[in-house]
Amino acid sequence: MSRTYVITGAASGIGAATAQLLGERGHRVVGVDLRNADVNVDLTTAEGREWMVTEVAAATDGRIDAIIANAGLASPTAATVAVNYFGAVATLEGLRPLLAGSSAPRAVATASMASLYPPDDALLEALLAGDESAALARGAELEASAPEMANLIYGTTKRALARWIRRNAPTPGWAGAGIPLNAIGPGVVATPMTADLTATAEARDALLQMVPMPLNGIFEPRDVAYLLAWLTSEENAHLCGQVVFIDGGSDAIIRGDSTW
Repeated sequence: MSRTYVITGAASGIGAATAQLLGERGHRVVGVDLRNADVNVDLTTAEGREWMVTEVAAATDGRIDAIIANAGLASPTAATVAVNYFGAVATLEGLRPLLAGSSAPRAVATASMASLYPPDDALLEALLAGDESAALARGAELEASAPEMANLIYGTTKRALARWIRRNAPTPGWAGAGIPLNAIGPGVVATPMTADLTATAEARDALLQMVPMPLNGIFEPRDVAYLLAWLTSEENAHLCGQVVFIDGGSDAIIRGDSTW
């Protein structure tokens, strides 16, 4: 049976690979991105997020089957704060009412294995409080700081998103409405976002020292697409609030037994 999916960040990388896979399987995909998508919108702004919901509702007659909140940035900037956390949360919350007519509603967000690294506590606190003004201000402070501080932005936003998923997935609005809400935590994927980090053998080796991936190393977006497709399929009826790490072993190495 054909299903209707909304994918943010659909113009490249993981989003594009997932849209292609789902299309090959006969499903309808409404892609959202800054450009070159069905809905072109800037998710760094509240206005853009509201417009995205309006446009998706119009394009789908107000009924969808799954949300893949995948849009994100990896730059050490305040814009990353706006998209990775507030854009993702607004996507999930804003489109959730459109899932009401589906017999098998599903939702998933793209977090990252970078969520395992120590965060910036001030930024994390502002994000989890839902205080976008404070979070953007702290993001701007980090952006203007030394690189080792600015580089905390990405992982902190992904940690906050993973924690939002954990907190909200079991609630009446999600689990109580029969909607499995989960996230994925990719390792290093060969996308435009990571192109500069993987351009040479030396760069790749240095990256894999920081992000250990003993199982098959750096991989292609299509591999992530298969996981996203399953998480948003009718087959996944019981996963709730899980962050599924598809990372070649990084989580197992970094956290070891700590999850138990």
